[in-house]
Amino acid sequence: MAEERHPLHDLFEDQIKDLYSAENQIIKALPKMAKNATSPQLRAAFEKHLEETRTQVTRLEQIADELQFTPKGKKCKGCEGLIEEGKEVMDEIEEDTLDAGMIGAAQRIEHYEIAAYGTARAHAQLLGYTKAARLLQQTLDEEGRADKKLSQLAESIVNVEALQEA
Repeated sequence: MAEERHPLHDLFEDQIKDLYSAENQIIKALPKMAKNATSPQLRAAFEKHLEETRTQVTRLEQIADELQFTPKGKKCKGCEGLIEEGKEVMDEIEEDTLDAGMIGAAQRIEHYEIAAYGTARAHAQLLGYTKAARLLQQTLDEEGRADKKLSQLAESIVNVEALQEA
């Protein structure tokens, strides 16, 4: 590649690497969250999102491959902190309210991802990376659905049960 890349490309590449790290951290965290969930519906939601997350990693690899860079080599500190907060919830919250606490922790991660994927998609569009923008939009849609599912579970089942247990 003899031509000079646009600084926005460098930022975009950095964002893809950050997301790749975040998603791989989430892949490690979700099984523990599913195992600790007492609600079968919440466990199923975490397990479904684990499968989606694996697909999202594949999409990030496709983007990096097409634009000829490696998605590896960066540690997403934002996601690392959010996952650490989720671990604290699992260690410190009583069982009666554990699911409600885990939903809150999971939604903070979802909102982080929604912001990051939205920004990366906007930059891909500006740079003319049509395929990357489409792939990022697919993931953005999945993250939005996961967030809505967690809200639905919290409002209809988990928070109600936590209130009744107390």
